[in-house]
Amino acid sequence: MQARLMFFTLIAAAVTLEVAGDVLFKQWSRTERTALLLFGLGVYFAGSVFWAFSLRQERLARAITVFTVANLAAAVLVGAYFFREELTLTNRVGIALAFLSVLLMEW
Repeated sequence: MQARLMFFTLIAAAVTLEVAGDVLFKQWSRTERTALLLFGLGVYFAGSVFWAFSLRQERLARAITVFTVANLAAAVLVGAYFFREELTLTNRVGIALAFLSVLLMEW
């Protein structure tokens, strides 16, 4: 149980940092302020460190699936909320299927 909690804590930190990096990259793409790009790279790197440590807790196939689905869902929601990007029915179905893939991997 301890390893499972540690895995999800590390994944949550990795996803949070990588999505924060994505937001910084998006802001950089709009403003071309080099500081945003550099800060985004640093935040992304920090997220990658948490991701790497999560691999000590879980198999690669499961870890990458959980990380990718969580990252996808978080990025889509952040894009829709902060950048007013459209969240289509296809996007919603895709996210639901991604979560289904995680459930199927658990079985």
